[in-house]
Amino acid sequence: MILYILIGVLVLAVLGCVCVVWASRGGPRWVRAVAMVTLLGGEAVRAGQRRSRRRSGGDTYTGDYGGGSD
Repeated sequence: MILYILIGVLVLAVLGCVCVVWASRGGPRWVRAVAMVTLLGGEAVRAGQRRSRRRSGGDTYTGDYGGGSD
């Protein structure tokens, strides 16, 4: 059952991306509305990630790739 839910979410995300591209090329009004919802959803997810990252102490990235000297 969970697989069907994940597939449904994936299909909705792909269709949202298609609508964003179509709307950027001047699609119909309903496509622009779906594109706007998709972009706002993406912004909400990013804002949630920033908020949780801030709460947990930030990134642990140090800028070092861990590679040796050549």
